[in-house]
Amino acid sequence: MLLRDRLHARLSEMGSRPDYQALATEVLGIANAPPELARRLVAQALVVEDRREAWTAAGARIVSGAPQTPGVYTLRDAEGRALYVGKAVNLRRRLRAHFAGRRWRGLKAGFARAVDAEWQEVGSELEALLLEARLIHELAPAVNVQTGAPALDTRAIPSALVRDVVIVVPSIESDSAELIGARADGDCLTLRTRRSGVDLIVHVPRIVRFFNSPLRRSFDRARLAPIVFSSLAGRGRSASRLDPHDASSSRVLRSRLEALLADESLFSERIVVR
Repeated sequence: MLLRDRLHARLSEMGSRPDYQALATEVLGIANAPPELARRLVAQALVVEDRREAWTAAGARIVSGAPQTPGVYTLRDAEGRALYVGKAVNLRRRLRAHFAGRRWRGLKAGFARAVDAEWQEVGSELEALLLEARLIHELAPAVNVQTGAPALDTRAIPSALVRDVVIVVPSIESDSAELIGARADGDCLTLRTRRSGVDLIVHVPRIVRFFNSPLRRSFDRARLAPIVFSSLAGRGRSASRLDPHDASSSRVLRSRLEALLADESLFSERIVVR
């Protein structure tokens, strides 16, 4: 029987003049509490248990709708404010773990306010890392530890990898891929393009501007390129990539990207999101 149910049962037995000291001792395990303190402890326990029931119900609803695919998720409170952003290789499994009953006693206050969740499915670990960092930067969720934008000097990245690069990774959409551009100065660009190459007529000029525009305007205010370089130094060392400056023209760059998009082996990789 739940604590709340036990309290309600004993309150019903006691009638109009409940003995709060007895309730505190028998149900809450707190002996010798003064009458007024015992009353407050019982009232607080009932409120906490009501919150637990609402939290459990919200968790069941969220988990039932979550896909069993990799992605990035955001937990929100009743006012729609972001509480926490995370990534998972299986969204349903990760969200079920968030709302597991055994977690309630040690749950952070922020997590206890979660009543809703949204998610975006991803096709690669690198996409998950970038999306998670971007959402944390944009939403400033209360429960995440805010560490600021990623920096090169806090990561063990060989200097040879800190250079302009375009990486091609799988997309959650089977007919598409993600083009991830990273500049040595920190900016990052992500474009979803169809594997047929039809979108490259639009995307290649944008990639060229991203790397070569004299204005050098920021494409990514969070400046997430260090995440890309860090990935290339570790788990993403075998990622398909090219140097945008090796292409003598937009036509050559487009041709090279078309070749990568046509490579079936690129789209058979198994995603791992830690």
